[in-house]
Amino acid sequence: MAHERIEVDLPLAKVYELLCNPVHFPKFLNRIEKVDKVNSQTFEYSTNIEGEEFQWTTNLIDNLRNTRFAWITINGNLNQTGTIRFTPLDNGDRTRVDFTLDYRTFYGEPDEGLAKFIKDLPTQLQKDLNKFKELAETDTFKEAGSENEKASEESEVTV
Repeated sequence: MAHERIEVDLPLAKVYELLCNPVHFPKFLNRIEKVDKVNSQTFEYSTNIEGEEFQWTTNLIDNLRNTRFAWITINGNLNQTGTIRFTPLDNGDRTRVDFTLDYRTFYGEPDEGLAKFIKDLPTQLQKDLNKFKELAETDTFKEAGSENEKASEESEVTV
């Protein structure tokens, strides 16, 4: 499990807006390749760890606007849970983000590649949060991401 914290020089509502949609996680979470929205509560994730494909589905379990955002895995070959907490700083001009992320296997001990992936989680999460901070503060967060993600977002627009 990893718990990392970062302070972002943006108001809480803006930071929450950027982090409350898991579809955007691949923009800054280096180890997540893709997240697709199934419905308002369910998301499908995928990544590749040392040549092995991992896919899992999560459900939101907590979405308290501008306060907390959390999810758990409901099926797949990798178990991920996460919580993001938001705290206003400096009369709301800045925001502290506390990000907790955990990966586990559903059964047994992980193989060597997955064990390293899990062991390196705290270091990687801090790097990922620094990337989020940079993208958010330079107002380039929405432009970041792959062409597939942009096409997926465009297809979600209701007519």
